[in-house]
Amino acid sequence: MENLRHFLSFLLFLGFLFHEGKVAAAFKKNQDGSEEWGYVEVRPKAHMFWWLYKSPYRVEDPNKPWPIVLWLQGGPGASGVGIGNFEEVGPLDTGLKPRNSTWLKKADLLFVDNPVGTGYSFVEDKKLFVKTDVEAATDLTTLLIKIFNRDENLQKSPLFVVAESYGGKFAVTLGLSALKAIEDGRLKLKFGGVALGDSWISPEDFVFSWGPLLKDVSRLDDNGLEKSNSLAQKIKQQLENGKFVDATNSWGELESVISASSNDVDFYNFLLDAGSDSVTLSVMELGLFKEVAMKRYSKYLTSSLRSKSPSPGGDEDLDQLLNGVIKKKLKIPENVTWGGQSDDVFINLEGDFMKPRIEEVDELLAKGVSVTVYNGQVDLICATKGTEAWLKKLKWEGLKSFLGKDRTPLHCGSNKTTKGFVRSYKNLHFYWILGAGHFVPTDQPCVALDMVGAITQSPAT
Repeated sequence: MENLRHFLSFLLFLGFLFHEGKVAAAFKKNQDGSEEWGYVEVRPKAHMFWWLYKSPYRVEDPNKPWPIVLWLQGGPGASGVGIGNFEEVGPLDTGLKPRNSTWLKKADLLFVDNPVGTGYSFVEDKKLFVKTDVEAATDLTTLLIKIFNRDENLQKSPLFVVAESYGGKFAVTLGLSALKAIEDGRLKLKFGGVALGDSWISPEDFVFSWGPLLKDVSRLDDNGLEKSNSLAQKIKQQLENGKFVDATNSWGELESVISASSNDVDFYNFLLDAGSDSVTLSVMELGLFKEVAMKRYSKYLTSSLRSKSPSPGGDEDLDQLLNGVIKKKLKIPENVTWGGQSDDVFINLEGDFMKPRIEEVDELLAKGVSVTVYNGQVDLICATKGTEAWLKKLKWEGLKSFLGKDRTPLHCGSNKTTKGFVRSYKNLHFYWILGAGHFVPTDQPCVALDMVGAITQSPAT
């Protein structure tokens, strides 16, 4: 009997080791501990991938704790681990060369492939894709609980959620979800604030901005403007009637009409022409508007950024990079393909895609959370004109005072050329970034780096 008891105890011990081994396997580190990554099973059979870089530029200041930036990509379905990391703000570019303007100079960086199905994240059952921004925020909150609650050092650093494009909708819903989890004692985290970069907060305001903006810069004529405004009115009516999937389809149709009327203006920089992507054009001809609009973000984005700084050594394909040496480094499961489920992510969110998140911004402001909005001057898809329009719809009590404040010009280093403007009042801040399109950190890396230092109050500022 005693031997049986010892045997059972040994089996329990082996079970414990196996369980702990699974947890340890999900959270990996490099040799010097400067990088950590892994999967969190946010729901049964739904796996979210994250990658944390600890800054080599860290400054210890008891009055200003070193911050962490959580970067959220857009799409929905575009990969922060891939695009935000290697194309915009991470330590290495797509040629695996050091990036001089990496945001690690101001903060630690946490990249997440969100929602599940994006990038390296995956679901084992297609029924597990999220259908709403709120569901995505719930999964992200679960991930933060798993990462932060186990690490007291991380808990000492304020977390700032910085988002781009559709990521802005995830950022504000996550902000509210994380604050609730903190209040309930489920999440051990210092929440620093949110920054919404060229963010899809109010789709209606953006689609109404496209026609007039392009007409003002001679990219549309009166006929093109009339077609654009007519479709924008159709989208407005669909939204008012609660026909959100129809509105998403009409949005894709509007993009197609504007492309035809403008001779393919670049939606991410209206001073340029869009690249000729044969796959994109052939799908557009078939009228599959919403699918191609999403593909523009994930495929055209990378080629657009890459054309500014081609990768050396011939490795010009982000897909090849992430499914090659990076996949091996991170020990991603063999059956997982980076970006393999991204199209499904967008399609499952088509009912939420055109819904606004202005109320969530209002709630964050009312709670005293620091909210920063920044926009590239020559962006079209999330044009500054549309951003200013939704911002003026805020019910926040400080809005009138904010709008009445003068702007402060921005410069970089010894260069006295105007790089942008900023306006701040209490916990709301707005940055106008000149010469930048949709991808501010890539188009204006110097002013973007200064901006993130100010947002996070980094001791390295």
